[in-house]
Amino acid sequence: MEKPKLYTAGTRKRARQVFRHESTTLVIVLLALIFGIGALTRGGTLTATNAANVLLQSSIRGIAAVGQALVILTAGIDVSVGGNALFCSALGGALMTSSELSIVSHPLPLGLVVLIMLVAGIGWGAVNGTLVSRVGIPALISTLGLWQITTGAAFEVTLGRTIGALPERLAWWGQGTVGGVPVPVIIFIAVAIIAYYVLNYTTYGRSIYATGGNPVSAWLSGININRVLFSVYVIAGFLAGLAAFIQLGRVMSASMMGLEGLELDSIAAVTIGGVSLFGGRGNLIGVIIGSLIIGVVNNGLSVLKAGPPAIRIAKGAIIILAVAVDTVRRRRG
Repeated sequence: MEKPKLYTAGTRKRARQVFRHESTTLVIVLLALIFGIGALTRGGTLTATNAANVLLQSSIRGIAAVGQALVILTAGIDVSVGGNALFCSALGGALMTSSELSIVSHPLPLGLVVLIMLVAGIGWGAVNGTLVSRVGIPALISTLGLWQITTGAAFEVTLGRTIGALPERLAWWGQGTVGGVPVPVIIFIAVAIIAYYVLNYTTYGRSIYATGGNPVSAWLSGININRVLFSVYVIAGFLAGLAAFIQLGRVMSASMMGLEGLELDSIAAVTIGGVSLFGGRGNLIGVIIGSLIIGVVNNGLSVLKAGPPAIRIAKGAIIILAVAVDTVRRRRG
């Protein structure tokens, strides 16, 4: 009697497709890092408390990375994300604090401050979008300049000091939970789902891919290239402001060091996630996994007491490796 076949040809084909998918490789890398670093720390990074901390950090980074991904998909880059978020954080703290660093006569309501922070983020994003899409300044140069401007503006607001004495209601947005799930994680998931839907199921999402993949063909097909470029920087600015608000609630203070390296982390998460720096290729699932990979690396090196220099070296090497892999893939393709 013939033995029943456990696997059909179709099943084997689907299995090969799954394992060849970029996201599957990223998941394997993520798991290898989690258990590898866990072994090096003798289980120190495998605790529930540490896992929650990594998720919280990755959520803030991931929100900014989603905006960065949209920009990079158009073959641009936004290195002002960190400065934008830093300014929004400083502004929000200065408007809500009851300390001597307040820039208003009395603390403003939380809802109003959130709106101001998001509008500020959108405003800086609009400046980037105008410089890139209308003036024609290369994205790296315009966003690098704005990074310095926003960082300097944040220093003027904070006077180089830490702003504390913030309202207790703010803490829920950075430290609270809903059904046991941290609020920042819920917000990150919501942002990721919306962005995924827009990129994969809307005309606007297809326009983003087309603009980065082949702008001439996109223009000939009727896509308003300048409008698309302007919009992705505005969205990136909005998400930078949102990330700043969540970070403000998480640490209940605003300082010049609070969001240090966010621009590098967001770029690293996007490139690790398989989004091509040449534009037009990549998916949001990879960006989410990339954010988690950066979170695990940051956390693991911190637990191992590697120090900021080693963390910077590791992230820089990861970015170079990810871009090198993308470059080789493009040449072979």
